[in-house]
Amino acid sequence: MSRRTVVALRARGRLCRRSGAAPLRVYGSHISYFTGKLEAYLRYKEIPYERVAMSTRYWNRVVPRATGVAQMPAVELPDGRWMTDTTPIVAWFEAERPEPRVIPADPLQAFASRLVEDYADEWMWRPAMHYRWSHRADAMLLSDRIVSELLPDVPVPSGLKRWAIRRRQFGGYVRGDGVTPATRAHVEGIYLRTLASLEVMLATRPFLLGDAPTLADFGFFASMFRHFGLDPTPSAIMRERAPNVYAWVARLWNARGSRLRNARLLAGVPADWGPVLDDAGAAYLPYLCANAEAWGRRRRRFDVTIQGADYKRVMTSRYRVWCLEELRRHFEALPSTARDAARALLERHGCWEPLWRLQGVQSGHDPERRAPFARGLKVF
Repeated sequence: MSRRTVVALRARGRLCRRSGAAPLRVYGSHISYFTGKLEAYLRYKEIPYERVAMSTRYWNRVVPRATGVAQMPAVELPDGRWMTDTTPIVAWFEAERPEPRVIPADPLQAFASRLVEDYADEWMWRPAMHYRWSHRADAMLLSDRIVSELLPDVPVPSGLKRWAIRRRQFGGYVRGDGVTPATRAHVEGIYLRTLASLEVMLATRPFLLGDAPTLADFGFFASMFRHFGLDPTPSAIMRERAPNVYAWVARLWNARGSRLRNARLLAGVPADWGPVLDDAGAAYLPYLCANAEAWGRRRRRFDVTIQGADYKRVMTSRYRVWCLEELRRHFEALPSTARDAARALLERHGCWEPLWRLQGVQSGHDPERRAPFARGLKVF
């Protein structure tokens, strides 16, 4: 995209805001992982929006004509442009409406927040899907909610629709993502360890880096709100084991930038982020490397051992190869002094070696860097 085009698009966005244009439309679901993340961000930035249930009526409009991908949320701007993928959507809004910023001004904090957001977005997905679709009470409740919200106009008996949803979600996002009796304890351990880590952080401050939310908060919010905080089984665990996390979920949903103008962040990267960064180094980044290696060899599925758990026939993800590329790109974009500090942080938590372990594999995802406006870029 040329500099002239970028300038024109930004000017158009400013014009829409000055003219009091209609709110943007967020097509998604009230139980959706990433829809919840984006909604919390828009609420905090006080960007007017309307959530539209992605029923089949809208799905048939959005997917083939507007975004070209079967995923949510999809965002329609007042000027008619469409966006997908919450990470580049947030990055775009941060450039358009930088205050109140959620990407810290300090380069080391900004890089650490991006790493944690990526970890939270992608690594928490597996336990979120497992808790929702492996436990009968959760699966029954959530399949009913999906049918009621998204499939009311499908001319099939409701019971059959609910069964089909449960079968599809469990087969694709639980068993299809390597969750088996052999890995179940490890998958649930991801959630339990994360709860324990966040509970320590949030016992002493309202948000992960201090008095205001940052990108790291919104990354964790995706799973902690619409899955772990609301689904029966994981929410009961959260209330019992991590009441500070449970309170933070409500606090972040209710946060508004205009109320936190004088908020301050802690200096540097807090020591209590250590367990999350340790897990990124021991589990998430090695998983990204195994996925990228499988992508480079054109394998649709791969086996990987993570922290002693043997995952078999996990689906290869092109998007997660791009995630690894983006983490490297953000590191290389750091100023030299911050780069030294970031490397020291990564080495201290076992993240440095797996970040650079694999060389030469390219995702081919969004080579022109058009996201969030690129059409047809699949996340799953």
